[in-house]
Amino acid sequence: MMRHGTESPGELRFPMIVKPRHESDSCGVQLVHEPAQLRQAVEVIVTRFAQDALVEEYIEGQEIWVALLGNEELEVLPLVEQDFGDRDTRFVTWEAKHMVVAAPPRICPARIGNRLATVLRDISVATFRACQCRDYARIDFRIDDSGQPFVLEINTMSGLGMTSAYVSAGTTAGYSPSSLVNRILDVAHRRYFGIGIR
Repeated sequence: MMRHGTESPGELRFPMIVKPRHESDSCGVQLVHEPAQLRQAVEVIVTRFAQDALVEEYIEGQEIWVALLGNEELEVLPLVEQDFGDRDTRFVTWEAKHMVVAAPPRICPARIGNRLATVLRDISVATFRACQCRDYARIDFRIDDSGQPFVLEINTMSGLGMTSAYVSAGTTAGYSPSSLVNRILDVAHRRYFGIGIR
């Protein structure tokens, strides 16, 4: 976390991702390549969003999103890949999520091997449990050039719009958009009341 642009980022290396600590939907996310850009990005976030800036090393590589559904028993939906192709911006921005610019295409199921898919599923379930999530969530990963996965974030209220990654994963798993939402409601009802929705 940084509150002032003059603070040292410690051992973090450029390029870095800078984003508001408490926002969602990639709001305010910036990629910076040198100290002057980092100072400016932190100051913009602190001023505009009235909160600390989260500063992380940028990880170049494949981006995979893992949608989970359930509580005691978790259903891991088919993995979704963000296909950045030859784009200059190789991460999902607020503008892409809200159709201001074209979003990168999604590929579901993701083009990865079975071994890596198993690792991502296992890490996703462990992350869901460690963060004490409930009902549904989406875990976002970057896979670096050596094949090492990194958890970027966990989305505890993943979007459920018709074009969302969560719905894409659900559709590939055989749910219709409405049956997926009904399944989430049933899972939440069962957790809270001990029985499914009748």
